[in-house]
Amino acid sequence: MERLSINRDKSKSKLELSRIIYGMWRLADDNNREVSHVQAKVEACLAQGITSFDQADIYGNYESERLFGLLLKEAPHLRDKMEIITKCDIKLVTDKSPERVVKYYDTSATHITQSVDNSLNLMNIDHIDMLLLHRPDPLMDHNETGSALDALITSGKIGSVGVSNFKPWDINLLQSAMSNLIVSNQIEISLLAHDAFTNGDIAFAQEKDIALMAWSPLAGGKLFNASHKPLFDKLTSIGASQGCDASAAAVAWLLAHPAGILPVMGTNNLDRIASLGDACKIEIDRETWFVLYEMALGHEVP
Repeated sequence: MERLSINRDKSKSKLELSRIIYGMWRLADDNNREVSHVQAKVEACLAQGITSFDQADIYGNYESERLFGLLLKEAPHLRDKMEIITKCDIKLVTDKSPERVVKYYDTSATHITQSVDNSLNLMNIDHIDMLLLHRPDPLMDHNETGSALDALITSGKIGSVGVSNFKPWDINLLQSAMSNLIVSNQIEISLLAHDAFTNGDIAFAQEKDIALMAWSPLAGGKLFNASHKPLFDKLTSIGASQGCDASAAAVAWLLAHPAGILPVMGTNNLDRIASLGDACKIEIDRETWFVLYEMALGHEVP
């Protein structure tokens, strides 16, 4: 599978990510939490060149990192075959923190540093390849946050810094307080969540050479609803013509964009995991791209 170099000009990071990333937000939702089953998922990804794994401290009510860590403790040889991404700054209302009365964001240096240490301990690793701030924090002190992120890179606990769900102005503010460059932004992009193509989010990332990860690239399954049947039928036809299914065609639509979008795919089904790489087999030419875009818009382009 093709890989994407995540190296902005002044970045100290020499990271490469697989063009498809395996998202682990549903890992703790699986009825089967056995280490052997988690390992089967990871090895099904690795077998097709999916080497990048996306986590967050809050996933699975703070359980997904722990489950992943049980695997890496039992099979530490897998660590060198993968790139691990995780996120922090959201604090959930949860039975694990009964004193908390509201969901909120925390980009303080103390919380970020503690979150990184906790993630390292839970996942049984000595460094995180990329740390993302999960959501823009309206109370962020960008100087404090930026200094904390730089210090974590200097310490070797994280290799690089990215963000998630940030707008261009949020990225500019944080970047103004950092010596290391922000190298990625993870945002929602799919055929049904296509505003980023025209609202400046993707253009900004291209201008700044910031890697784009796409969460919910299948629109949370909405692509397969009856209300989008013409679009689904077209995706099915495109996929079938190249020996794949509709979901692979939908992901291929994202892969065809020159921004080098990295879809984050999450499923616990081993058969589905084994076919995630099919999207890389599908060719989407410019005209076909616009056919799908027009169908998603519900009208022709201006």
